[in-house]
Amino acid sequence: MSGNETIVRFDTVSFDFGEHKPVLEEASFNIRKGSKVTIMGQNGAGKSTIFRLIRKKLKPEGGIISVDRDISIATAEQTMDKQYMELTMREYFEKQFEEKIYDIDRKIKNVLEVVNFDAPYDRLIKDFSGGQQARLLLASALIQDPDLLLLDEPTNNLDSDGIDHLTGFLIMYSKTCVVISHDAEFLNTFSDGVLYLDSYTHEVEQYVGDYYEVVKQITSRIEKENMKNARLAKVAQANKDKAEKFAHKGGKLRLVARKMREKAADMEENMVDVRREDRPIRNFEIPTQQGLSGQLIKINSLGIMKNGEEVQKETDVSLRKNFHLLLKGPNGIGKSTLLERMANGTAKGVELNNDVKIGYYKQDFSTLDFEQTGYEALASVVDNLEGQKLEEHVRSSASRFLLTSKIINTKIGDMSEGQKGLIAFAQLMLMKPGILILDEPTNHINFRHLPIIAKALNEYKGAMILVSHVPDFVAQIRIDEVLDLAK
Repeated sequence: MSGNETIVRFDTVSFDFGEHKPVLEEASFNIRKGSKVTIMGQNGAGKSTIFRLIRKKLKPEGGIISVDRDISIATAEQTMDKQYMELTMREYFEKQFEEKIYDIDRKIKNVLEVVNFDAPYDRLIKDFSGGQQARLLLASALIQDPDLLLLDEPTNNLDSDGIDHLTGFLIMYSKTCVVISHDAEFLNTFSDGVLYLDSYTHEVEQYVGDYYEVVKQITSRIEKENMKNARLAKVAQANKDKAEKFAHKGGKLRLVARKMREKAADMEENMVDVRREDRPIRNFEIPTQQGLSGQLIKINSLGIMKNGEEVQKETDVSLRKNFHLLLKGPNGIGKSTLLERMANGTAKGVELNNDVKIGYYKQDFSTLDFEQTGYEALASVVDNLEGQKLEEHVRSSASRFLLTSKIINTKIGDMSEGQKGLIAFAQLMLMKPGILILDEPTNHINFRHLPIIAKALNEYKGAMILVSHVPDFVAQIRIDEVLDLAK
C-alpha cells in the first residue's frame, strides 16, 4: 500500500443519539495511511463517537463508512472499564486478544517498557492509581500492534514523565494514529492534520498542518466570516431602509423597493453560520463558605506508596482561608487515594475542621450520581432555595458553563467526560465550599476553558489542595506552598 492510501473514509455520514441529539450530519473526511491526526471539538461534540463508528460499535443513520478490511485497529479508551477491575494485569492484557497468546509475558514486558511502567503481572487492576491505569490503557492498545491506533485523551492522569514517553513514542510511530486530546502542547509535537467536529453544524472540517497552525487557520476563518457577515448585514439593512422609503412613494418606486427587499434577503441568505461553539465558558467565581476562621485543615503526615507499601510521610502544613497547596508526585505514589481520604475525613495524620464544607473534584467523576440528570446534580448542592428561585439559579449558573437545558436534562451517565467535568465545576460554584480538593481538574476539559477555570481557582478565597500534572495550568494559579510527596 502506498503512503497516501486512504484507510478510513466517511462519505456524507449522519449519526444521532435520538431526535434531539445529532452528532454528525453528512460528514465527509478521510484518514490516510501513516498519518497522525487530531480530532478537535467542544466537550460533548461527539469526538469519541467517531472512534466507535470507525470500530463499527455504532452504525451510521446515513452515508457510508469505509474502513480498509486488511487493517487492524486498537483503541486506548479514556477510562478503565469496571469489568476489568478484578483482573490481574496479565489477565487484562490477555483479554486484548481473541486467541490465547503463549508468550504473553514477553509481550507485556515489551509494551510496559514503551509506556515507562513496571509492576507485578499478578497485581489487580483496581490496585493501580489513575495514572497507572492510564498507562495500562495505552499499553493495552499498543500490545495489539495495530495498523490504526485510536487514542482517546491519552494524557489524562499521566505525569510529566508519562507524557514525555508517550510523545516520544508517537513521534517515532510509523503507523496511523488518530488522537482525541485537549492538551495543545502535546498535540502540536506530532500532529500533521486535524479533523474539526463542529458541534453546531455537526459537520467535520479537515485541515492539514500542525495543531497550532490549524488553530490559527480556524481563528482566521472565523474572523473573516464575522467580517463578511458584518458587511452583508450593513448593506442589507441599508437596502431595507431605502426600500421602506421608496415603498411609500408609489408608482415605479414600489417596484424599486421590492427589488431592494429581494436584494437584502439574498444578502442575508448569503451570511454564513459562524461556529457558535468556539467560545470558552464564562468567567465564574467559586464563593467561599461563610463564617470560617482559623485553621481549616492541618496535615501532620500523609500516607504514600513506596516500594509497593504504604508509609507515612511526616509533614507540617496548616491550611487557613486563602491558602493554596500544590501536591506533587509521580503516578502511583498515592495522590488520588490521599485526596479521597482527605475529602471523606479518613486520612491518617490529617486534622479537619468539622464545620468546613469540602468541595471535592474527583478525576473519575465518581462523586457524581450517574443516574441523576445534570439539573438534579446541581440542585442537590444548593442551600436555602427551592421552587422557581432554585430552578432559575441552577439554570443561570449552568449557562455559565455552556450547559444548555438539553444537557442538564440529560442523565450524567449519558454525558461526555468533558460535560461531566463542567457539571462538577458548576457544582463547586453552587455549593460554596470552605476547602477545595481538586484531583486533576483539567482532565477532559476543552483547552479554551482552562484559563477561565485557572482564574477562578486563583481567586478562590478558601483553602485549596490541588493535584495537577499540567504545568501551564498550575502556573496561572497562586500557589502558597508545594508539597512534593517523592522527596
